Amino acid sequence: MPLALLALAIGAFGIGTTEFVIMGLLPEVAGDFQVSIPTAGFLVTGYALGVVLGAPLMTLLGTRVTRKRMLMLLMGLFIVGNVISAIAPVFGVMLAGRVIASLAHGAFFGIGSVVAADLVAPHKKAGAIAMMFTGLTVANVVGVPLGTFIGQTAGWRITFFLVAALGVIGLLGVAKLVPEQPKAEGVRIRHELAAFRNVQVLLAMAMTVLGFGGVFAAITYITPMMTDIAGYSASSVTWLLVLFGLGMVGGNLIGGKFADRHLMPMLYVSLGALALVLALFTVTAHNQIAAAVTIVLIGGLGFATVPPLQKRVLDQAAGAPTLASAVNIGAFNLGNALAAWLGGLVIAAGLGYTAPNWVGAALAASALVLAVLSSVLERREPAGAARSAAEAAPEPLAAAARH
Repeated sequence: MPLALLALAIGAFGIGTTEFVIMGLLPEVAGDFQVSIPTAGFLVTGYALGVVLGAPLMTLLGTRVTRKRMLMLLMGLFIVGNVISAIAPVFGVMLAGRVIASLAHGAFFGIGSVVAADLVAPHKKAGAIAMMFTGLTVANVVGVPLGTFIGQTAGWRITFFLVAALGVIGLLGVAKLVPEQPKAEGVRIRHELAAFRNVQVLLAMAMTVLGFGGVFAAITYITPMMTDIAGYSASSVTWLLVLFGLGMVGGNLIGGKFADRHLMPMLYVSLGALALVLALFTVTAHNQIAAAVTIVLIGGLGFATVPPLQKRVLDQAAGAPTLASAVNIGAFNLGNALAAWLGGLVIAAGLGYTAPNWVGAALAASALVLAVLSSVLERREPAGAARSAAEAAPEPLAAAARH
């Protein structure tokens, strides 16, 4: 694998750390700014919404520059946002810093996926995408627990300064290691938008929302589920989340390896198994050992869908994939927000802390249905789909697609 993938993984590590570390530091931040925990929770919500909105916005703004330069600009934006969060004198300024940092998230992973795929041979593209996403998964194993520990002992501002420093390392890595890829001739905003006329692109994004949303229906409420149902102490939740992160790392690498060989079968297996495991979590949550094993499986099966789904979007939007790739990253966060909301509804309805697992199972099963539908449609109209992709592409790329 090219060293450029290491630079992308470092950037992904920093972004993954800043996205999730705030969850462990909400009490400290709320105390410093003298706001309630629910108010401090806007730092999580604001970031997620920034990812969803920033992915297409920043990608469209970057259509006139090379991908390498855009990646560097995005890392610069990420650094600025985290520095603002670290020095924020009032809560509103910190929220603004979080939103600024989040604007880089979707576009970085979206453009980074395209760059990673272009760095390797066609039969290794999903593996290259998985290598970049390894930075995000490792962040949940190392960056988030370490950042939480530092924030709780030395102050949360130190954590955000350190995350900004990671951004600097990522920026230097992109500048030094990522090759300058020439901008595709004739690619304009209308070509990027044309990808959304392809039903296969839309189906892949819907699978992303529902499939990965299933994971967060359960994981969002992991603390009350494990303390009230499984009987773990509150301090044990950190290590349970580390287990979840380890599952994510393994699932990401496995998903990348097999998606290069059998993409749709990989989706069938991972989504079907994820739905089953989430349903079983309503039972295994009552036993500490079984719950811990289930959490690892949820992380593994959930992230096993990421490389194939991202590659599916790139394949189906081959003429102009950058915007579609970035929007699909936003779809992951949209799924997280949707699942967390639905999980909260069933808890509020009095169905108990394990009820979100049924929500997650239903979402993952729905994604599996869409995967089967996508394959059926593709088998019925392969030639028409190829023609549509070629026609949507700018002329030089369309000519290549036709050959």
